[in-house]
Amino acid sequence: MCKMRIAIIEDHELIRLGIRRLLEQRAEIEVVGEAANAVTGLEMLKKVQPDIAIIDIGLPDKDGIQLTQELKALSPGENLHTKVLILTVDNHPESVMAAFAAGANSYCTKYVDFYTLMVALRNTYQGNCWIDPAIARIVLQAAQANTQLRPDEYNILPDSQGEKNNTAARNLSAREIQVLRLIVDGCTNDMIAQQLDINLGTVKSHIRSILSKLGADDRTQAAVSALRHGLLG
Repeated sequence: MCKMRIAIIEDHELIRLGIRRLLEQRAEIEVVGEAANAVTGLEMLKKVQPDIAIIDIGLPDKDGIQLTQELKALSPGENLHTKVLILTVDNHPESVMAAFAAGANSYCTKYVDFYTLMVALRNTYQGNCWIDPAIARIVLQAAQANTQLRPDEYNILPDSQGEKNNTAARNLSAREIQVLRLIVDGCTNDMIAQQLDINLGTVKSHIRSILSKLGADDRTQAAVSALRHGLLG
């Protein structure tokens, strides 16, 4: 069985060791490194190149969002495939959006139970974007307010896939943008059909096309992409 190789960057020793001990009890996981600050953490990540880096935002030397930016900016030889799961007590909208703009793959609060953390790790490992349900609500609210993820606003760079994904996002049709806006407003397929005066089959076709173009697996991921590329502005 191919194990998930996990690294942990967390400055609170008890929390870091607790997460490590719990993860090490799972046969599907190998903990390959840990660090208590961003500088040491980045060097560790370059060396061990884990599948997933669990990164706390509140690190003592620089925040986890800046560390995520630096990790995503590494050359392919230094960072082949590491995904980032932000694990923090911070659920402020600005931090959530800045983390995704920096290239984080998933965002999870420390209030979740271990089962939920495992769900987040498995989804992240599979290449999906996982968002804590409480955070997902923040993302949708930001979308409704037409808040956009702009890397320059947070002094960060887009992730390594940013340009590719942004090109796909620009290929959305005007009708697909309308459907996407209604999706992030929380409308059901039936509600979208009624508001746009189209049949349900057409709505489902538009949604399949939107998810495909944005590389999203579900509506929450589509909302993140919409924010990341400013599609609702």
